[in-house]
Amino acid sequence: MNKGCEGCRSGKELDFTFSMAFQPIYDVAVERVWGYEALIRGTAGEGAYQVLSQVQPEQKYLFDQSCRVKAIELASRLFPRGNGLKLSINFMPNAVYEPAACLRATLSAARTFDFPRQAMMFEFTEAEEIVDTDHLRKIIAEYRRQGFITALDDFGAGYAGLGLLADFQPDLLKIDMKIIRGVDTDRARQAIVRAIVGVARELGITVLAEGIETEAEFLVLKAAGIALFQGYYFARPAFEALPPLMQGMPDRVTVAA
Repeated sequence: MNKGCEGCRSGKELDFTFSMAFQPIYDVAVERVWGYEALIRGTAGEGAYQVLSQVQPEQKYLFDQSCRVKAIELASRLFPRGNGLKLSINFMPNAVYEPAACLRATLSAARTFDFPRQAMMFEFTEAEEIVDTDHLRKIIAEYRRQGFITALDDFGAGYAGLGLLADFQPDLLKIDMKIIRGVDTDRARQAIVRAIVGVARELGITVLAEGIETEAEFLVLKAAGIALFQGYYFARPAFEALPPLMQGMPDRVTVAA
């Protein structure tokens, strides 16, 4: 038996509850919401860190699988039909044992809740140390084969930086907020952003700037050629709901009641 499947059956059950908040990703090129990232939250309002700190090593696989199912279940209820919205889900590469086997729960949830697999994006974060690069390569290949979008999160603030990008070319690259913060007044950060955008363009990778908090940051990054944005400037995450965008920002998305 695959050790991942065995780990799901015999691993320690989750002894805590959790749900998801949703934060929009805005596409400035077409002036509409491109999709929403599902962010882990406790059912009593706890933040992601508080929830993740409860996950024991033997629970990582089951927790990773449960997060996917919860995100798909909620998105199937909240997303308006026919809008082409993408659902962004974070996953733990070190919790995936065998890529195809570990997607069974994801694909089953997509069928159960009638959610299109091509609308799903899976993010792996640069902040998580990759212990087996060949294994991650297999994960990305399988996810693409299934029609999922792949994304590298927290780029510029994690373990590997350009080395990880050289090994793996995801569909989308999310520039970390540590590079974004104060970019409107920092020439070094502006130069770094231009370099990232240039490299991504050469590799055919879409760039998303996350953690945008001010109009000044947004305008500088927009001028640098970035089209996808996420952050408090557009909307704060909403618990089990799709939040409206900031006043005056068109979204062209009608949320079903």
